[in-house]
Amino acid sequence: MSLRVKCPTCHRETEWENNPHRPFCSDRCQLIDLGGWTEERYRIPGSETQSPLDDEDDDDDQEVR
Repeated sequence: MSLRVKCPTCHRETEWENNPHRPFCSDRCQLIDLGGWTEERYRIPGSETQSPLDDEDDDDDQEVR
């Protein structure tokens, strides 16, 4: 008996073994998920941080004497 999992996108059961799209059931479901990431629909909770590049930009705004 082979392992069957539910597709994270459409929730259909699909084979795990020999499935080139796993954990998804198809290329379509895989692309739907990728689109969600590119549109920033998925987020990892946490506090916003300031990147080191933002600090360098602040230096450009100050006058040099």
